[in-house]
Amino acid sequence: MKFKKILLPILLLAAPSCLIAQISNIEKDSLYLVEVEDQKEPDKVLHAEPLYIDLIRDLGARKGEKEWNIGLGLTDNLSFDSYEALIEYEWAPMDRLGLEVELPFTFYSSVNGTPRETIPSHKLNSIKVAFQWSFFVNEPMATSMAFGYINEFELSGFKDFGRPLVTGNVYNPFFVVAKRWGNNFHSLIYTGPMFEQVFENNTFHTAYDINTSFHYMIPGTRNFIGVEFNKTLQKNDFDMTMRPQMRLGIADNLMVGIVAGIPIDRENERISSFLRLIWEPKHRN
Repeated sequence: MKFKKILLPILLLAAPSCLIAQISNIEKDSLYLVEVEDQKEPDKVLHAEPLYIDLIRDLGARKGEKEWNIGLGLTDNLSFDSYEALIEYEWAPMDRLGLEVELPFTFYSSVNGTPRETIPSHKLNSIKVAFQWSFFVNEPMATSMAFGYINEFELSGFKDFGRPLVTGNVYNPFFVVAKRWGNNFHSLIYTGPMFEQVFENNTFHTAYDINTSFHYMIPGTRNFIGVEFNKTLQKNDFDMTMRPQMRLGIADNLMVGIVAGIPIDRENERISSFLRLIWEPKHRN
C-alpha cells in the first residue's frame, strides 16, 4: 500500500488528460483506498458500515472526524404502525476514539380499528450516549476490531412526560470486528448484551444481540449494496430481521442509506423500511 501511495500520483501526473479520463474503476478503488488508508496517520482500514445498527464512529477513527445522521423509519405491526425518527451526532475527539449522542423518537398510528388508547404513547425513547475504541487496526490484514458502550436513559411517553422523566436505563457493552476482502467485499460482526433496568419496580430484562452484515462496494464509488442480519436472543425467544440495504453518494460529503426490514422470526412485526441521511462536515475530497 505504501508503494501505491508513491506510484499512483506519479502515474497520474505523467498521464495525458485523455488517459486520466479513462481511469478504470479498479484504479479508482485503489486511489480511494490510498486516500482513506495511507494519506494520514494513524493507520485506518476502509470498511462498509451497516446502515441500521450503525457504528459509533468509523473503525480506526481519526481525530477531528465528525458526522451528522438523520433517520426516518416505518414499521408495520399487527395492530399499529410505528414511525421512527432519530438525530445523532458522532465525532472523534482523539485518534481511535468515537463518541456519539442520539435522540430517537417513535410515533404510533392505529390500524384495523385498534383503539388509540391501547397503543403506545408517542415518545422520545431515550437519550443515548456512547463511546467506541478501536483497539486493533491492521492494514495488511484489512481487519479492525473495537469495543464500546452505549447507555440509554429511557424517558416517559409524551402523555406522561416528566411523571417521571427517566423511567429506566439500558446498559449495552458491545464488540465489533470487521474484515475487508479485496477492495470491494466487506463483512462485519457487531455483538453484545443489553441489560434494561426498569426503575419503577427495579427489575432487569436481559437480551443478547448478534448483528452480522455483508456488503459489496460498487467499483469506482462510495456506494454499496448489502444486507444486515439483526438477531436478538432473550430467555427462550429468538427474533431475527433481515435488512437488505444500499448506500448512495449524493455529494462528496452527503450520502443516503435505504434499508428494508424483513422479519424472519418475529411474532408482532411485519415489513419495515428505514432511511438514513449521512452528512460529513468538511469531508476531504
